[in-house]
Amino acid sequence: MKKLVLGLIAVVVVAGVAYLATHRTPSGTGAPTVTDQGVPNPLRVATEGAYPPFNVAEPDGTLKGFEIDLAKDLCRRMGVKCEIAAQAWDGIIPGLQAGKYDVILAGMSATDERRQAVDFTVPYVLTPAYFVAPKDSPLTKIDFGLQRLDIANMDEAGTQAMDKLKAALKGKTVGVQVATIHANFLDTYLGDTVTVRRYDTLQNLSLDLATGRVDAGLADMTGWQPFLEGTDGQNAATFGPGITGGLLGPGIAAALRKGDGRLLDALNNAITAAKEDGTMRKLAEQWFHFDASAH
Repeated sequence: MKKLVLGLIAVVVVAGVAYLATHRTPSGTGAPTVTDQGVPNPLRVATEGAYPPFNVAEPDGTLKGFEIDLAKDLCRRMGVKCEIAAQAWDGIIPGLQAGKYDVILAGMSATDERRQAVDFTVPYVLTPAYFVAPKDSPLTKIDFGLQRLDIANMDEAGTQAMDKLKAALKGKTVGVQVATIHANFLDTYLGDTVTVRRYDTLQNLSLDLATGRVDAGLADMTGWQPFLEGTDGQNAATFGPGITGGLLGPGIAAALRKGDGRLLDALNNAITAAKEDGTMRKLAEQWFHFDASAH
């Protein structure tokens, strides 16, 4: 569950831009390109292309991943064509607001802060965040007393686990992807305890973790999985409780411009149908090797 608010990015979109973004006609045809359900055809989908197994760009530019397959499935259910393009993370919400595309599927957590800038569908993935460190690090030997830590409902055991995290990480350098919910978590809960090193992609963080340039990293489990299952991560392991709730948000969802109510309804219906017929679970198990779908 990744990705925090990218600053508070211009919430107000010029009315004409918003209209053109959802009422386009292909050059020279004059044919309408919005379905009866209010879905643009083709539906322009933005993804990051650098967050496997959610989305990743191959050397030849081909996009693959859980969200790529999901986007194609949702488009099929809505009866439209899909145009999927990679967009750098720090420009992905501004690009949506400027009308470059219609929806974002990019491992984006539906936080309250981000809802000030965009609307979200129902969540389609929900996984906890984990710290990762080298297997031989003392960090991986500590018993934190909890398997899961819900920061929205911190009881005595949760407070003790958080105190143990602060003590264990004091003076350490912890890597995190820039402008994410995980960066927000570190700043909020551990900012006076650790040195936070920010990375443009989780892949680059993983490389530095593997080579010892940081003591630990923080990301959601689905994001860590390709690293932990690959050669570079064979000497790394998670530690501490899986962290959920609060500023980490209710799960990962698709983002769209505020006011695109008909598209929101159509996407919610398609996502719900994919959950109910088992497609979401099947895709999650294919890409994450466990059912990470939000129920």
